[in-house]
Amino acid sequence: MSLYCGIACRRKSFWYYRLLSTYVNNARYIFELKEDDDACKKAQRTGAFYLFHSLAPLIQKSEHHHQYLAPRYSLLELERLLDKFGQDTQKIEDSVLIGCSEQQEAWFAVDLGLNSSSSTSASLQKPEMEAELQGSFTELRKALFQLSMKDASLLSTAQALLRWHDAHQFCSRSGQLTKKNVAGSKRVCPSNKIIYYPQMAPVVITLVSDGTRCLLARQSSFPKGMYSALSGFCDIGESLEEAVRREVAEEVGLELDRLQYSASQHWPVPNSSLMIACHATVKPGQTEIQMNLRELEAAAWFSHDEVATALKRKGPYTQQQDGTFPFWLPPKLAIAHQLIKEWLEKQSCSSLPA
Repeated sequence: MSLYCGIACRRKSFWYYRLLSTYVNNARYIFELKEDDDACKKAQRTGAFYLFHSLAPLIQKSEHHHQYLAPRYSLLELERLLDKFGQDTQKIEDSVLIGCSEQQEAWFAVDLGLNSSSSTSASLQKPEMEAELQGSFTELRKALFQLSMKDASLLSTAQALLRWHDAHQFCSRSGQLTKKNVAGSKRVCPSNKIIYYPQMAPVVITLVSDGTRCLLARQSSFPKGMYSALSGFCDIGESLEEAVRREVAEEVGLELDRLQYSASQHWPVPNSSLMIACHATVKPGQTEIQMNLRELEAAAWFSHDEVATALKRKGPYTQQQDGTFPFWLPPKLAIAHQLIKEWLEKQSCSSLPA
């Protein structure tokens, strides 16, 4: 009886997994690779690698005009590249798992310029590597807007993990060197067994409206002419709602009446952040901006037509004859763009006759 039950249970388990969606199967496969070092090493042998150099991803111009892609390389191709440039193949141990294909080909990322025995030598090799690979190691902030959404997302994850491991090699309690697991999903201190996991900081980004206009602002670090939604880091102990209200009060001196969550996005630049996007409406009669000059360079209310016109533009722009720069908005990949687009669409719908 027990033998029969065992066989029956195994058969049920087999068919159960056969019926799971590709997404669920892949999620469980990635989980297994994170938890099982041997399984992850095996996956590296049949997997593919994205290449970075000093946190800049390798991108290539595709056959399609003005389009770029992030190439992947097999383990054998990576080993040959490292051997050609006199680098230890042990560098592959510094790679991080970033995803997999629908067919469960595991994808990793490795940085050819970090943790090198000779950082100067690695830096000098960069042009030769680019020539060999027929691509260029491009600053992520620039690369993100040249790639497909899929490649941009993968490279964002990759850079965030590579940066975290480079900056968190020692235990904050013992001071000893921590050990990375094969997948790169954690580091462990050998002396006290403390486990460290990659972290990202929560950031609220809020599009404020008074009902007919939206409030946009710019920091001095923004490209000339670009305005965006208000944003800021969440403080310890704050709820999402409290962080939104505080940031708006701090930056433009306004109180909110209502707020609504929209979406979230991982943003790797300059460090890993979880962007939590919201729409908010100011209290009736409170529209006078009192700008915090420590935080912002400019802030203003913009009409539906002004925003619609700016949304059609593609920046950045050069200075005009009168010395000013055209008003433009963050590109499509940024969640601020989606917030502004959502607000514009809602305004357009509300203006239609019943």
